[in-house]
Amino acid sequence: MKEITCKLLVIGAGPGGYVCAIRAGQLGVDTVIVEADKPGGTCLNVGCIPSKALIHAAEEFSATAHMLEGRNAMGIRVEAASIDLARTMSWKDGIVGRLNAGVTALLQKARVKIVHGRAAFRDGKTVEVETEIGLQVIRAETVVIATGSEPVELAALPFGGRIISSTEALSLRELPKNLVVVGGGYIGLELGTAFAKLGSAVTVVEATPQILPQYDADLVRPIARRLGELGIRLLTSAKATGLDGDALSIETSDGGSERLPVDRVLVTAGRRPRTAGSGIDELDLDRSGTYLRIDDRCRTSMRGVYAIGDVTGEPMLAHRAMAQGEMVAEIVAGRKRAWDKRCIPAICFTDPEIVTAGLSPDEARAQGFAIRVGQFPFSANGRAMTMLAEDGFVRVVARADTGLVLGVQAVGAGVSELSASFALAIEMGARLEDIAGTIHAHPTRSEAFQEAALKALGHALHI
Repeated sequence: MKEITCKLLVIGAGPGGYVCAIRAGQLGVDTVIVEADKPGGTCLNVGCIPSKALIHAAEEFSATAHMLEGRNAMGIRVEAASIDLARTMSWKDGIVGRLNAGVTALLQKARVKIVHGRAAFRDGKTVEVETEIGLQVIRAETVVIATGSEPVELAALPFGGRIISSTEALSLRELPKNLVVVGGGYIGLELGTAFAKLGSAVTVVEATPQILPQYDADLVRPIARRLGELGIRLLTSAKATGLDGDALSIETSDGGSERLPVDRVLVTAGRRPRTAGSGIDELDLDRSGTYLRIDDRCRTSMRGVYAIGDVTGEPMLAHRAMAQGEMVAEIVAGRKRAWDKRCIPAICFTDPEIVTAGLSPDEARAQGFAIRVGQFPFSANGRAMTMLAEDGFVRVVARADTGLVLGVQAVGAGVSELSASFALAIEMGARLEDIAGTIHAHPTRSEAFQEAALKALGHALHI
């Protein structure tokens, strides 16, 4: 048995963990990171990166097929279109592999010791790791728990066979003819849309009355319309009750039942913290529901033990985990830091995309603000017209008295790339006049941000 001592031990090399370890190493902190799988965590290996690769491939194939049908408004026609899904997945795997190697190289550059294996706590400062070379014991002054999350399994639909999670969906080598997605949140709709564009017959089963229930109806409406255009069937206020052979049983909103033919059932009913087998559950750590409770410095209830990322709850976003990891590394190195974020932008990579940053109109009113709202449609934006992507809008929410921007939302093609502008405006304390007075390049989609601010001020120029 080999023993290692260090100042900082990071458990989990996902976005939060590896960023924490890299920054700590840069600051001269003796750091060890433990990871059972490849570096990068869910996001890099079976989440953000591979799903966006599949979404892009599906979009390219769908656009080509659209040209084949002779319905392309620009007059472009092609003779034939087909897709080799196995080759698509190999391309996706190549991207993941390059990024895996990049993370490993960055950890090594920062002089972080990487231990491959699954960590199990002995106590709050000591873990055991079963590695290929035998059992290793690591003792640390400070520990960061960054074990991430995993898909929720439904009792009526346990994973296996035809029933898959997003992880298996991103590794399919053959296109399912009939795909049912159980769960109409962002993961289900992102992947369901991609498979529909690739040629699968897709049905989405959502237990609540609205798909994407975390977003307001105005943002969801263009998504629902596009899903209909793609031939995706939506069953809301419905429940999947079990798989019988090659058919999925459904309780419909009217109290009836239906059997849906399936090749695959993709269950995207949420995610839960990954703690099983790690000994975390045996530590006396305060919880917030199933998640680890943390303060504004990501400290748990146990001295010298921090937690970051999905294991601490919503929002389960890679960029939140990264920001937490960087902050904790600096705290461990002796710097004064605290979590003081006005907003964390969130993106839904559906078609069209959704971006939210800060407060929605309803959230702002619920907090007691009198507000001004400005909304500008992409149908009046020249760049959107030239890209055949006029659906959607940008909406700005600001205080009525001062014009301080409280939130920005957008739905439309490519709006994910506007997320940094939205977040920066809120973090910097911008007012409507600041956004309206900033020259936005023409012709770009970003002009809709400026126009929305002008609309809120009462003098929109192009509507």
